[in-house]
Amino acid sequence: MEIIKIERKVLAKNDAIASEIRGKFEESGVFAINMVSSPGSGKTSLVEKVIENFSGRVNISVIEGDVQTDLDAQRVSAYNVPVVQIITNGGCHLEANLVNDSLKNLDLVQTDLLIIENVGNLVCPAGYDLGEDMKVVVISVTEGDDKPLKYPKMFINSKVLVINKIDLLPYVNCNIEQLKQNALKINPALKVFEVSCTSGEGVGKFCDFLQSSI
Repeated sequence: MEIIKIERKVLAKNDAIASEIRGKFEESGVFAINMVSSPGSGKTSLVEKVIENFSGRVNISVIEGDVQTDLDAQRVSAYNVPVVQIITNGGCHLEANLVNDSLKNLDLVQTDLLIIENVGNLVCPAGYDLGEDMKVVVISVTEGDDKPLKYPKMFINSKVLVINKIDLLPYVNCNIEQLKQNALKINPALKVFEVSCTSGEGVGKFCDFLQSSI
């Protein structure tokens, strides 16, 4: 019981900071997404493709979350967009206080779309509000079609599902229709996009959705 009380206190503190962050976003006109997934699903590649697709039409800033290294931030910074790296030193998710601190290094007034790339994990990030407008869960077809059933909280708390690496469907044991059915069974309101960051297929439709949300 004591563990539950402590967890509630931690989440309550996180939610209070997230509410403060949300106020900053609203005041500055920032639309923020919290991109979540398991490791290797292709989150960073999707971030790169989104930046390429908007190509200066939308001002994008990025917060990168990783357990170690700034490799992803280096990749994103090559696109000449503002990027801040958060290294959690073993932490399995980003928390609102870390994001709040990172905002000091970004010009929110000059940001239309803020992409927060969370630590690769389908469990812990599900319960932490970062002040975002929506969670976008990314899953690759190489992970199989049962992930929504195994990690339901992430799919319940997300508004968008991006199914990545569809170019690999002929080579992996994944039924994409079953994957979508499993996800929609968990959360019927999910907006689903099928993409390949290798070929670029489907990325435009995802970006059109983001554009309409900003």
